[in-house]
Amino acid sequence: MTGDEQAADESVGDAIEYGIDDQPPLGESMVLGVQHYLTMVGANIAVPLILANAMGMAEHPEVTARFIGTFFVVSGIATLAQTTFGNRYPIVQGAPFSMLAPALAIVGVVTAGGVSGQPSWEAALLQLQGAIIVAAIVEVAMGYFGLVGKLRRFLSPVVIAPTIALIGLSLFNASQITTDEQSWLLLGLTLGLILLFSQYLDVKHKAFRLYPVILALVIAWVAAASLSVGGVIGDGHPGYVDLGAVAATRPLLPIYPFQWGTPQITTAFVIGMFAGVLASIVESIGDYYAVANISGAGAPSEKRINHGIGMEGLMNIFSGMMGTAGSTSYSENIGAIGLTGVASRYVVQIGAVVMLFVGFIGYFGQLIATIPDPIVGGLFIAMFGQIVAVGISNLRHVDLDSSRNTFIIGFALFVGLAIPAYMGNFESPIAFREALGLEAMVGATGLANTAAATAIEAAAQAVIDTIYIIGSTGMAIGGLAALVLDNTVPGSREERGLAAWDRISEDDSEFDSVWDRWIRTEADD
Repeated sequence: MTGDEQAADESVGDAIEYGIDDQPPLGESMVLGVQHYLTMVGANIAVPLILANAMGMAEHPEVTARFIGTFFVVSGIATLAQTTFGNRYPIVQGAPFSMLAPALAIVGVVTAGGVSGQPSWEAALLQLQGAIIVAAIVEVAMGYFGLVGKLRRFLSPVVIAPTIALIGLSLFNASQITTDEQSWLLLGLTLGLILLFSQYLDVKHKAFRLYPVILALVIAWVAAASLSVGGVIGDGHPGYVDLGAVAATRPLLPIYPFQWGTPQITTAFVIGMFAGVLASIVESIGDYYAVANISGAGAPSEKRINHGIGMEGLMNIFSGMMGTAGSTSYSENIGAIGLTGVASRYVVQIGAVVMLFVGFIGYFGQLIATIPDPIVGGLFIAMFGQIVAVGISNLRHVDLDSSRNTFIIGFALFVGLAIPAYMGNFESPIAFREALGLEAMVGATGLANTAAATAIEAAAQAVIDTIYIIGSTGMAIGGLAALVLDNTVPGSREERGLAAWDRISEDDSEFDSVWDRWIRTEADD
């Protein structure tokens, strides 16, 4: 390792207050753990709310509250499983945006046709569950049979840097930030407080260094709630806090497997959902590298990646059984690690336990839902800006005087932003199919209304849906573009950063899986 590399790694280590294996006091860990979760509540509530509206579930508030609570229960269990039995990184697991596009496509098809004898939302949800469970079985096999980990040998900093940066840039145009009805005063208050506590006052008191996010969120929410109660801002204002909705919520929510009924499986839906799973896998690998980098650890080994993706697959199966829209690694709390220096696995596990229990409490889900979008937007800017910087920091291992490298990095970033922007012109995979004229293409074959035409249309639909879903995911497009170019355009290992990366990457023997730590140890004894 060169002197510059060693100094960079030492600076990362110095910024970490609690390392991955550290265990802060229980009380402190609870607050820190809840803070990790508060960074992702916006997304973990946005996904079920989007689906609830698409399914028509929003007309049944008690069902919607239970639906949201289920997402938090699944998130808590999935986080505990990943941090204990999976890759053992301090990453929160939650509802994936990468699987939202196929989920909305399934909902759109089912609700448009209707299913006799069932409410449309229930029929759509059962189809969604079946698609997630079957697609996740393949993800489990890809992880635990080592297929995903083998990609590691093709991943250099030239690939990882733009992939991680695109994770951070993926929400630059989120509605919580760019809506034309934005409350810039409330967003600015949230963001300003995070910057004040984490960057200016962090040396003044330990609380500012450890709790900048939760302090900023609570202060901004109290300000918005006070203005709402006082009548200064009304129901139509983006910063309005509806405390009445909290009081009207059911205290305890019954949440259990197959609570909506028996999942139903449709082949076309499974294929579409698997495209979302592939995008989720690409995003998760980028997350693993990001959390290792920001925590001062070596780049993840092939073995750790395999166990992480395998566990995500298992938790997606569990998610399908519980009736949510999947589970994946969340980037938001990686940004929180950068702001707070708290990379403790134990802290994230404590937060997961808290979320698991409060998911059954209706008041909690509704209270979290009252956090106004401008506050969430302020969190997004701080969190995701941090992730962009983490991605760029990987370039310290790369020869940036190489025109080869600068071209690949620039190209990957550009297409990772441009292609999803183009896909944004279409509301769903169905609209994308219509724009491409799928039915007309099948009709041109002269096989209309035949079994062959049906098979051709189903295959074409699967391909088009896969293109749409992956094309809508910036980190998937940018990562794949960089992966192909970096492994086909000639370049030395030193030039690509692989030589430097090899010196700081963990070996497979450094990662102890649950098999290594418990089962094999007991067998040896």
